[in-house]
Amino acid sequence: MRFGSKSFIFYLLGFMILDGVLHCHALLHRHTFVVRESPYKRLCKTKKILTVNGQFPGPTLYAHHGDTLIVDVYNRGKQNITIHWHGAKQPRFPWSDGPAFITQCPIKPGGKFSQKVILSTEEGTLWWHAHNDWNRATVHGAIVVYPKPGKGYPFPKPHAEVPIIFAEWWKSDVMKVIQEALRTGGDPNVSDAFTINGQPGNLYPCSKAGTFKLNVDYGKTYLLRMVNAAMNDILFFSIAKHKLTVVGADGSYTKPFTTNYVTISPGNTFDVLLTANQPPKHRYYMAARAYSSSSSIPFDNTTATAILQYNRPNDPPSSLPPFVPYLPYYNDTAAAVNFSRSVKSLANKAYPISVPRKVDTKIVSTVSINTFRCPNNSCAGPNGSRLAASMNNISFVNPSSDVLRAYYYHIKGVFGARFPSFPPFVYNFTGDNLPLVLQTPKNGTKVKFLKFGATVEIVLQGTNLVAPIDHPMHLHGYSFYVVGLGFGNFDKNKDPLTYNLVDPPFVNTVMVPKSGWVAIRFQADNPGVWFMHCHLERHLTWGMDTVFIVRNGKHPNETLLPPPPDLPPC
Repeated sequence: MRFGSKSFIFYLLGFMILDGVLHCHALLHRHTFVVRESPYKRLCKTKKILTVNGQFPGPTLYAHHGDTLIVDVYNRGKQNITIHWHGAKQPRFPWSDGPAFITQCPIKPGGKFSQKVILSTEEGTLWWHAHNDWNRATVHGAIVVYPKPGKGYPFPKPHAEVPIIFAEWWKSDVMKVIQEALRTGGDPNVSDAFTINGQPGNLYPCSKAGTFKLNVDYGKTYLLRMVNAAMNDILFFSIAKHKLTVVGADGSYTKPFTTNYVTISPGNTFDVLLTANQPPKHRYYMAARAYSSSSSIPFDNTTATAILQYNRPNDPPSSLPPFVPYLPYYNDTAAAVNFSRSVKSLANKAYPISVPRKVDTKIVSTVSINTFRCPNNSCAGPNGSRLAASMNNISFVNPSSDVLRAYYYHIKGVFGARFPSFPPFVYNFTGDNLPLVLQTPKNGTKVKFLKFGATVEIVLQGTNLVAPIDHPMHLHGYSFYVVGLGFGNFDKNKDPLTYNLVDPPFVNTVMVPKSGWVAIRFQADNPGVWFMHCHLERHLTWGMDTVFIVRNGKHPNETLLPPPPDLPPC
C-alpha cells in the first residue's frame, strides 16, 4: 500500500499521542468514534438510534487553526456508515472527506477507517456528520476551531462558549421514513419535533424535564456556536428579549451585526455573541422553528425550545413562565433573505479576503425539483409521479464504486465527464405554469472537471418546477464568496453590476432563495474530487447534486495525495 510522505508521518505521529494531544505542540489530535445503536427516549417513546460514543448529539471536537485530527471510526452498528467533516477543506486529501460513493465506499458493519481531518484556513465553528442514507439525523456533532495559540478573537473574549445544535426527531426509525418515501415516490414524512442540543423542549409531550437550560451570569457575554444539523428544514432562531450579535459563519469571521433572530440553513454554522443583560429574576425561551417558503410542501410546524436562566444562588428559581421570543413567520422569505444579506466578511488588514475579480470559468446551473413518470400514475408524487431533483436537468445517480477512486486509478465506466456548464433548456425559470415536459430530468453520474488554479463563478438558479423552494447548497473542499443574490431569473448583463466584491461572506453553504439565484466565486486551488449538493436531505436523496474534479497543478504541492492504507473497500 502506498503512502505519501506527509500521510506516513501523520500516521506515525498518531501512535505518539498521549490523551489525544501531541503535547510538544498542539498540532495533531487523535479521537475514537464508535458508531453504534443506543436507546433514547423522546416524545414519550424509546427507540434505538445510531450514535457516536452513545451520545446525541455526538461529541464536540476541539482544535486550533491549522491542526490535524485523526479520528478512528469504528462501525459497530448494523448498517453502513460514512463521516464527513463539514467545512474542513481537507487540502489535497479528499480521501477522508466522507460522502458515500463520492470519495469513499461506506464503512461496513464491523469495519474501521482512520480518517485524517486537515484544518487549514478555518477558524470558528464547523461540524461533522454522517454522509450516507439518512444517518446524519442522529450522527452529528460540532467542531470548534480556535485561533492559533497566543492569538485571540477579533472580538472581545467571551465569558464562556456553548454549542447550540439544532436537529430533527422522528418517533419512527428515520431509515424507514426515507425507505418508505423511496418506495412510494412521494415526500418523506415530516419530523415530529425539532431539538436543541438533543432536547425538544417544553412545548412537546414528555419533554419538559429534559429541556436544555443555558445558565448565565448577569453582565457576562457568551459565544453561542450554532450548528443546523436538521435534515430538511431551514430554521429561524431567537432568544426572548435578548439581542444576538453574529461574528462568524462557516468557519470564518464576519463583520459583527446585531439582530433579533438568526436564519440558519442545514449545513450552516454561526458564531453568535449573547450578552446576558436582562432582569435576572425572569427566565427566557430560546426557540427555533422552520422557515418554509412553499405552501405546497409539508413541513414540521412545531417549535423547539430551550431556556436561558440567570444564576441567582441566593434566590429560589422563578415560578413564572419564561418570556416568549419573536420569531419571523414560517413563510417570511423577506426575513430569511434579509438576514442572509446582512452576513459579510470581516475583510480587514488582520483578516484579509481574496475575491476573484477576473473569472475564467463560468458555470450556470439550475437547481430544481422534478418528477419521473410512473406506470399507470402509480406513485405518490404529483399526478401519480415519482419525486426527483436535479442540477442542470441531471438527477445525480450514485455509482457502485466511488468517484475519487475511479478518478485516481483511471477506472472507466464509473462516471461521465459532461456535466453541462449551462442549463440544457432555457426558459422562464421562475415563471408560472411551466410546461410539464420540463419536469422530467435525465438520470446520470456526471462530473465537471476544473483546471487547477481556475477562477470559478457558479450561478445557482432556482426554478419553479413542481414546487419552488429555497435550496441550501453546500460545496465540499472549499469555502466560497457569495458575491450576488437576487430574485427572479439571473441577468448576466445587469446582475453582475450589483455584485459585492468588497466584503462578501466566505461560507461553504449558501441558501438559494425561492424563485431566485445566488452567485459564488472561488479559486480552484484544492485538487481532488469534491461534492456539491443541496443540504435538504430529501433533495440530496432525489439527485440535487454533482461533483467537481479539480485537476492536479504543475508542482508537487498542487497534486492530490495518495489514498490512506485503510480506505474502505467497495
